Amino acid sequence: MTNNLPLDDIKVLDFTQVMLGPCATQMLADLGADVIKIERPVYGDLSRSSIEHDPNDGDNPVYCSLNRNKRSITIDVRKPEGQAIIYEMAKTADVVVNNFRPGVMDRNNIGYDDLSKVNNGIIFAFGSGFGSTGPYVHKGGQDVLAQAMTGTMARKADPNHPLAIYPTALCDYSAGMHLVQGVLAALLQRHKTGRGQQVEVSLYDSMIAMQMQEAATHMYSGFDLNWAEMPLSGAFETTDGALVMIGAFKANPLQDICKALEIDDLSPQYPDLEIQRANRGFLQSVFYENFAKNTTEYWIGRLEEHDMLCAPIKNLAEALKDPQTIHNQMVTEIDYVNGRKMKLVTSPIHMSDAPFAVRYAPPLLGQQTNEILAEFGYNAVRISEMKTEGLVG
Repeated sequence: MTNNLPLDDIKVLDFTQVMLGPCATQMLADLGADVIKIERPVYGDLSRSSIEHDPNDGDNPVYCSLNRNKRSITIDVRKPEGQAIIYEMAKTADVVVNNFRPGVMDRNNIGYDDLSKVNNGIIFAFGSGFGSTGPYVHKGGQDVLAQAMTGTMARKADPNHPLAIYPTALCDYSAGMHLVQGVLAALLQRHKTGRGQQVEVSLYDSMIAMQMQEAATHMYSGFDLNWAEMPLSGAFETTDGALVMIGAFKANPLQDICKALEIDDLSPQYPDLEIQRANRGFLQSVFYENFAKNTTEYWIGRLEEHDMLCAPIKNLAEALKDPQTIHNQMVTEIDYVNGRKMKLVTSPIHMSDAPFAVRYAPPLLGQQTNEILAEFGYNAVRISEMKTEGLVG
């Protein structure tokens, strides 16, 4: 069903669930890979039941947002007969992806050592919380834990703000995209060597890497680099909403801010960053007081007139309806089960010769079990027997 997509000759066995792994395999699927989602009989991916009292009976928007362009099969991999099916599938697969706790695949006899015996070109991609070895290998991986343990959560725009969980799954998405990069690099390397390999990422490493500027600065000088604490930047309420302003990248940004705010020029008194830092509280209070006197639209106009970086602060509902979102085709509507329509966010990668398309709606649990097993040589009688045995669903 692909049409000259970058990965349309790549087969992926996808054991992932929740977000880190599924957002990675969805990206591979969007690029044309044949992603076979291998799930537990009866229950499937944990994200199918992530919304309590979901009216769609387990196929909720959270699950659907992460699993388009995939096909689903259920196999009980705890049984030797289920493992035998995986070995058969692995013979012609290019990539295997999982984000279980370290050791789960090995204990089920479908780890890298097991699968590479039937296919030495297999790329075995693994995403975890902290890595497959080390002092935290015993800990379950979860986005909030990675925020907490890497210094990410401790970083605040204002030291007086309370500690808080960042509400979007930043760590999961970052690690998921790093996993995609690793898989693509391994595919390129296999083209040179003919061999597969293991690819590993973790939430922990992805968050440390995201702070590369701050970390390098700290290790070099001990200075705490915090872009959100810059004295001429911040989020400010207006009479009808809020805006964000970045007071940087100009010769004298404070002077231009004062012009936009129609107040006396403060730059002679606070001429450089060091003095501005020392007086951040006062400067911020001036900005807060003045932005509160007019509308967001008014102040955006004034700031842009003086070439200041600024933007209105929108909630997600507003952003999804924004003309730029529509222009960038970042939302699509698909036909789902029982005649239902569902809107999903599309891929952020736009390729002129490989435009985004939904080839498969997010699959129901085991929706393509028969189809996939037939592709690997199992006849209808044997498939029926395996269903009776509870081996597949």
